[in-house]
Amino acid sequence: MMLQELVARAAGLHSARAAVCFDECSGKPPAFYTYGTVLELALELTAFLQKHCDHQGTWGIGLYCYPGINLPSWILGILQVPAAYSPIDPDAPPTISTYFMKKSNLQYILVENDKVNKFQMSHAGCFSHNSSAIEHIGLTLFQMNSSNIDFSSEVDNMKSKCEPSKGVVNSQPGYTVCPDQTEIKSSEAGYMDAGQKGTLAYVLHTSGTTGIPKIVRVPHKCIVPNIQHLKSIFEITQDDVLFLASPLTFDPSVVELFIALTSGASILVVPNTIKMMPVELSAALFHRHHVTVLQATPTLFRQFGAHIIKSRVLSANTSLRVLALGGEAFPVLSLLKSWKHKENKTSIFNLYGITEVSSWATCYKIPEEVFSADFRTDFPIPLGSPLLGTKLEVRDANGSAVLEGEGQIFIGGEERICFLDDEITVPLGTMRETGDFVRVKNAKLFFLGRKDSQIKRHGKRFSIEYVQQVAEDLCQVEACAVTWYQQEKLILFVLPKDDFEERETLKELQKHLPAYAVPDEIVVIKALPLTSHGKVDISELNKIYQNHLNSRRRDSKLSDAEELWERLLYLWKVDLQVLPESGISCGVGLEEVNVEYLFVCAGPFHIDVYEVISQGIGCVLDPLWTTEVGLQNQRSVLGLPCDYTGISKNAVFLYSGGDSLKALRFYEEIEMLVGKALPGLLEVILSHSIEEVYRHILKVLFPDEEQLMNPDNAVKRKLRGNSGEEFLGKYIKLTSERDLEIASGLIPFIALNRGNHFFSMNFTKSSMQSENAVQIGVEPLQQPSFLPSKTSDVMKSHEQGSELENRILTLENKANKNDHSSVQQIHAECNNSSVAEVALCVRWKSNTRKCVDASPLVIIPAKEEVSVYVGSHSHAMQAIDLELGEIKWEKTLGDRIESSACVSKCGNFIVVGCYDGLVYVLQSRDGEIHWTFATEDTVKSSAVVDPSSGLVYIGSHDQHVYALDIYKKVCIWKLNCEAGAVFSSPCLSSFPHHLYVATLGGLFLAINPFC
Repeated sequence: MMLQELVARAAGLHSARAAVCFDECSGKPPAFYTYGTVLELALELTAFLQKHCDHQGTWGIGLYCYPGINLPSWILGILQVPAAYSPIDPDAPPTISTYFMKKSNLQYILVENDKVNKFQMSHAGCFSHNSSAIEHIGLTLFQMNSSNIDFSSEVDNMKSKCEPSKGVVNSQPGYTVCPDQTEIKSSEAGYMDAGQKGTLAYVLHTSGTTGIPKIVRVPHKCIVPNIQHLKSIFEITQDDVLFLASPLTFDPSVVELFIALTSGASILVVPNTIKMMPVELSAALFHRHHVTVLQATPTLFRQFGAHIIKSRVLSANTSLRVLALGGEAFPVLSLLKSWKHKENKTSIFNLYGITEVSSWATCYKIPEEVFSADFRTDFPIPLGSPLLGTKLEVRDANGSAVLEGEGQIFIGGEERICFLDDEITVPLGTMRETGDFVRVKNAKLFFLGRKDSQIKRHGKRFSIEYVQQVAEDLCQVEACAVTWYQQEKLILFVLPKDDFEERETLKELQKHLPAYAVPDEIVVIKALPLTSHGKVDISELNKIYQNHLNSRRRDSKLSDAEELWERLLYLWKVDLQVLPESGISCGVGLEEVNVEYLFVCAGPFHIDVYEVISQGIGCVLDPLWTTEVGLQNQRSVLGLPCDYTGISKNAVFLYSGGDSLKALRFYEEIEMLVGKALPGLLEVILSHSIEEVYRHILKVLFPDEEQLMNPDNAVKRKLRGNSGEEFLGKYIKLTSERDLEIASGLIPFIALNRGNHFFSMNFTKSSMQSENAVQIGVEPLQQPSFLPSKTSDVMKSHEQGSELENRILTLENKANKNDHSSVQQIHAECNNSSVAEVALCVRWKSNTRKCVDASPLVIIPAKEEVSVYVGSHSHAMQAIDLELGEIKWEKTLGDRIESSACVSKCGNFIVVGCYDGLVYVLQSRDGEIHWTFATEDTVKSSAVVDPSSGLVYIGSHDQHVYALDIYKKVCIWKLNCEAGAVFSSPCLSSFPHHLYVATLGGLFLAINPFC
């Protein structure tokens, strides 16, 4: 029996019942599909794939999407071809997803329609577009180019498939801990063949223990017994609602989906972002949709926080019948008892398994009596009994069976077999080693951990020895050791060299390790403690760390609320990697060029002077100098960067580039900072603004204060000079440095963008006289206004481009210093007219639907209406009529937008960077895409236009600065800064004609952009 057949059977019985519900948690009503609708859409997709795919020998079809209402139909449509579905995470690094697709020999990829641009640019050249897309189902089909299809690895390995590889042991006489059988005899001659039509259900990859993921092909015969047995154990009925908690690339998602869809039950799907917001997620699960079955990793479950778990998830009147925790070590019983209300009736299960024998191998139901008040809290939780068709063996280091004592688990079964990497045939009864060690006592298995130094952290398995090897390779480290402290924190102990700096070392580790393997903390020690056998004494290291914690808690004292706000801002920036992410490099290079440079050390700065000669285009790029910004000199006595005031008090951690891992680290650092526990803080970090985080901490630290401090006051005090007087904005005079004639097809305009920068273009010489200089005065912390309230009326009175330059002569922002509560008055002089007093008020609002980090761009053309252009985290770029507030057009890009837009020299195009790594060139009149240019990482930098050449300069997190000719649609040159991502926006000066660029690694470069 195959998965799709089980679903079809359930659909025949429950055709009109809701099969899937998708709730965006945005205030909109949730969407529902019945079993009948799901199957109808699936059959349509199946017919499409059978028509357009040559499925002879096709093992799998990729599915590049986020979870949504159509997900069950998409998966069933692929399975019915028949083919295996292979989920591909759009958020995964392109190098990993490309490796997975090629290693899995995927010839076809189905891409969610609104992810097409991102997919094409991330995998340029690998796939060709099938024009016969199925738009109403929401998918587009791509086929791998023939030059990239390579089945040679399978052919070359055909002869060796029967030979057991590392981690594979053919069944042999031995013992198994199983209720119905204690001895496994040698299996009959026979193999399972991955090449047989309809054998495979899905294809995944593991995280790997050395950074190289392992491909896992899962047959229907392996996963169906899991589904059937767990349905029976959990007593699933058509009235149940299950939650899709696991990502599609994690095999427990298969269990969640098909336990529901093969039972006539409903599966609830929410956006990935909501899964990281405990309050919103718990409201969706237990208030709106009354979820009855929840399968999750302990890490995901803990993210709810103790308060929500007690009040909603495991409360007395919760809807939750079944809570199944797996994928990581089971929580200690004392913690579980503290969460569970005494009247709660939820059944709690411990699941254990490995992806290499997908999905679960054992299950144990926690007895209800262990939650009674008088039951001992040190009760060990066993792994439980093997699931249907699964066999477990425990072996010692010599491979002998262990009936009592400690050993490693091996998992398999006659048909509980998966194909790893290039395996095509595997002997029936194959057993896989897990790397997990257990204690066998009275025929029960108790998890001990990974004695081969492999650990599971945030749902990912890796070796701490690998972390140690990476750290030891760093030039600042003499020797080191890594511990998994209390199975909660990854600690790196370092014996440092003379030039060691903790934060720089952490940045280097972040460049070489995946996020889940980066140590939580670095502890400097004078010598590594050793055992009598000459090995590192882990227990002694843990004692050192405990003493380190105790000492730091004693020393952690905050003087007042203002200091708390300052330190909170600093930690916010560090954990969101707003501070430099990578170390300083001595040289700056240009890809595919000859580099000749002179390295000079001068005081606290490093200066690179070099000349770069391009091989390809015969031009000279002359970065005149680079400077390593003296970071230590840029910080206050509190260790704060000078620009920490740039964080909005309304900033939300998840919408500011954070994720659950960074939030957990931020939470731990705050608790360490204040020296005490802060109940409920993690939930506030994930769901609320930084101001709410600050106030939550303040209530715990200073409960007796009658009035909480306004964080704005801390910011304002930082902007005062030593004399205590308020810092006033300087006046900047902008004048034209060139005479430009209007050319055919050019639009005369003035552009106003971030930092009150005025950019005028395409005017006649007569309109560019010196008296038309623009003077701006801006007082920090006040909301500047650059146009009078009747701006549009003034504009309508001017018909010629020469007159447009005179629209704004002098803008001056004045405020009553003695009365900050008064309405700010703005004085504007236009065409020598009388000064008008204007009161600030809201004229219109435009809903961007998500956080806006980008600054608006205002374009004032000579003869058309004024437009405002702005992008947001909702992926949308909007053009808005300044006078009416109406949206003229909206364009959805491939990912969120933090880059501020700029206008091209001709005025016909808007240029903006995007999180998907693309630079988008949009037509200013309608938002249609003129051109996209792909960098190799996120583009947060804002572009700048060279008025002399029309070239667009922009930086990327791939550490490059690019010069783009948007008219010829080519990249003229790119410069590798080699010292961190280019997050800042390039700055262009006319005399001298230099492009200035700063990196997150602390380098400041001056570049001659002329060829």
